[in-house]
Amino acid sequence: MPKSLIRIFLDTVEACRKPALFMRKTQVGWESIPADRALHDVSRLALGLAAMGVRSGDRVALLSENRYEWPVSDLAILGLGAVTVPIYPTLTAQQCQYILQNSDAKVAIVSSAAQLDKLQHVAASLPSLVAIIAMDPAPPVGGHARAMAAVLEEGGKVLAADPQAFRRHADAVDASALATIIYTSGTTGEPKGAMLAHANISSNVEACLKVVSLSPADTCLSFLPLCHIFERMGGLYAMLAAGATIAYAQSLDTVAADATEVHPTVLTGVPRFYEKVYARVMDNALAQPAIAKNIFFWGLRTGIAVARERFAGRKPGALLALQAGIADRLVGAKVRERVGGCLRFCISGGAPLGPKVMEFFFAVGIPVIEGYGLTETSPVICLNVPGRERPGSVGPAVPGVEVRIAENGEILTRGPHVMLGYFRNDEATQGAIQDGWFHTGDVGHLDADQFLVITDRLKDLLVTAGGKKVAPQPLEGKLKTSKYISEAVMLGDQRPYCVCLLVPNFVVLEAEAKARGWAHHDRASLLRQAEVRTIYQNEIDKLNADLAPFEKIKKFALLERDLSPEAGELTPTLKVRRRIVTQTFASQIETLYAAG
Repeated sequence: MPKSLIRIFLDTVEACRKPALFMRKTQVGWESIPADRALHDVSRLALGLAAMGVRSGDRVALLSENRYEWPVSDLAILGLGAVTVPIYPTLTAQQCQYILQNSDAKVAIVSSAAQLDKLQHVAASLPSLVAIIAMDPAPPVGGHARAMAAVLEEGGKVLAADPQAFRRHADAVDASALATIIYTSGTTGEPKGAMLAHANISSNVEACLKVVSLSPADTCLSFLPLCHIFERMGGLYAMLAAGATIAYAQSLDTVAADATEVHPTVLTGVPRFYEKVYARVMDNALAQPAIAKNIFFWGLRTGIAVARERFAGRKPGALLALQAGIADRLVGAKVRERVGGCLRFCISGGAPLGPKVMEFFFAVGIPVIEGYGLTETSPVICLNVPGRERPGSVGPAVPGVEVRIAENGEILTRGPHVMLGYFRNDEATQGAIQDGWFHTGDVGHLDADQFLVITDRLKDLLVTAGGKKVAPQPLEGKLKTSKYISEAVMLGDQRPYCVCLLVPNFVVLEAEAKARGWAHHDRASLLRQAEVRTIYQNEIDKLNADLAPFEKIKKFALLERDLSPEAGELTPTLKVRRRIVTQTFASQIETLYAAG
């Protein structure tokens, strides 16, 4: 039977009593936080919230970057039977206001003075919000603000007087109860609040742990936003259920440095993270002297050959196995050392991972287990089985989950992982869940072994003026494996042909310009260089060579800046909002079509 999420935590504390259930970086190094201390912190905060009037069913918003206080806050909320409403810390005050209003949040817990200031600017329009609790030690001033330290102190007094007070709250939480409302990133409109019960998520934890082996000996370096269901389920609850240690990276930029200190055995990441690691390693290799470069690429080719044998279900022959051992010592081991040297595997989700990138990681001895799911499905629907990985596929359905393909190619799923519905939005709920089947909005097919292959988003398909359907995501993914390309956005809906907006990898491009002596005084003048245009035309030509005529990219434009969540062009999980990009860069797009 599925457990409540707070029961997963309590059972792990009692079973493991780990001296390092969580880890965080401080000014003096990495601090290990024992399981008993984590329970004490969760208990005090929960009882402090209860003293403020938070009751079962109340919504409590959580606006914070990844840090130890995030799971403490989440577990405290869940332990009261209240409902966690996570908010991405990159959202604007107005975007936060929408979520707080829609959810009728009673309390908001924020990380820093900046996040506190953000909510104080909109607090007057939020009649349901009675308090804002700030994690950082600086005392908040005015309005609804309170310091977390004060709430913990108040809860500590209750706990001291009644040591079983929190346990009674936690034991009363039913697995069928609403645990969280997660607002979808809204690639096509206003965010919708997906309601997930404790049992939705805990059943998904149980299913995934039947596929991927984790244990108390594992350490996970957590860096994806915890407000994203993938990291929250996989990087928090699943790790807790397995008794693994969770170390919080300082930021996305410090993951490699943190890994060399923490020595993680598992990472969870989105494809963009793995694409960037791949590009960085390849850039470094290309910058090496000829001998070192030749050794690297020989080792990589050897590793890829071994990986392909694995994907085909075969063992490498004697000669290849001998070469692989040498290649691993010369190349693979050195790459692994840069991420701590102890990685058993990584998990990828959120979008399809390019086969070329997956082959690279297997080649250097870091298996990447690719999965698939959505916020509304808690999130995992499918997951590649270790030892049976299939590049280009997201694997079979996890235990207890059903998948089928509709007549229009849409992926449907049914099972205990499917959300309760969208908060206060019956129309959207009825559109998404029909006869028990959740309509994912993704397009794909099941192969002969029931492995799911995703081809695109149903609403993301480009339908040209000639009626031809083009799936842009796989083609964009191939372009982004180029060291010269940071982002690619294909366009062509209701147009005579396809075009593409490219964001250069300016670190690589500017280094190339310096090495070749291309004179320029800013990015705009650099991108006008004929030599630069030639570089990107060559990348487009390589892609076009294998495409049908209607899929080919006829023209492209180079953008002078990265796309960003702040500008609304990317979701908080770095998915492209094609509609917003089309609006923002309308003049460049019209230029591409002007000459016909």
